[in-house]
Amino acid sequence: MKRQFSDPQLNFLVGINVLILLAATVLSHGDFLDVYNFQSMASQLPELALLAIGVSLAMIAGNGGIDLSVLGMANLAGVVAATVVPLLVDADATPWGYTGMFIVVALATGLLGGLLNGWLIAGVGLTPILCTLGTQLIFTGAAVVLSKGSSVRLASAEPMSMIGNENLFGVPIPFLIFMVVLLAIGWLLRYSPFGIRLFLLGTNAKAARYAGIPGTRMLIITYALSGVLAGLAGVIIAARTASVKADYGSSYLLIAILVAVMAGVRPQGGYGRMVCLFFSATALQLLSSTFNLLDISNFFRDCAWGLLLLCFLASARINFSDYRLFTPRKG
Repeated sequence: MKRQFSDPQLNFLVGINVLILLAATVLSHGDFLDVYNFQSMASQLPELALLAIGVSLAMIAGNGGIDLSVLGMANLAGVVAATVVPLLVDADATPWGYTGMFIVVALATGLLGGLLNGWLIAGVGLTPILCTLGTQLIFTGAAVVLSKGSSVRLASAEPMSMIGNENLFGVPIPFLIFMVVLLAIGWLLRYSPFGIRLFLLGTNAKAARYAGIPGTRMLIITYALSGVLAGLAGVIIAARTASVKADYGSSYLLIAILVAVMAGVRPQGGYGRMVCLFFSATALQLLSSTFNLLDISNFFRDCAWGLLLLCFLASARINFSDYRLFTPRKG
């Protein structure tokens, strides 16, 4: 029992969720607890949280790693799939075929983008933050060219609409997809040889190299996985909105980074827990819904996200034990 409450980051995030939920409930006079409100939040959460998982994996890998291209990759994956798939499959004739092909093309696009990032970082030796900033611009530019700067409507296919908007046993399907991915990544990091090597690589790259861990291959796989997650986010965005565009979710990248940092993922690498990322994402979703409830402008929200990110980055650098007024004497 004691071990369950030994992670202060997890305890903090659970407490933040409870406080936000209580505040929103009081401000809304109980309306916030409506089932439809929770279903709405659960359907909006996955696209952001999937991007945050990709950002977290790159941060865990260390070497100053952070994937700034996830949002551009997600939008490009959706645009490519929405543009190419209608040329291959008729949605009216085979809606399931259209949906399956859309998913395959979007995930393949994300995979190729992730492999490009991994090769440039691990193979060529580019700095991760600058490399992914460059590829973010490339992906966004390519999406603008393909879409001609406007939104692209998806063909009418019921299975595609179900993925983005329907519930299964009262739970939104996008949220169920996110939970499956979260559990799979959590298992991969905690129990698989890949996860053990990734944490060691992020903690001490030199020691990992002496231990025989193939750093180049690990980084390529990590960024490729981040790309696939971005492609999956692109599928959910497309299915939920029935359209795709190159500049969708302009603040999503900032929020995805904030989710990862709030979850305790260390920017210097070597640590990250998916259970913390889950509660970090839900806390920000609850806070965003509270802002909607209070009719707070989007400009203030972006300022709030940026301020929160700076605060959490700063707190990660502070050792609060150095500021204790009273310290127990030894002996």
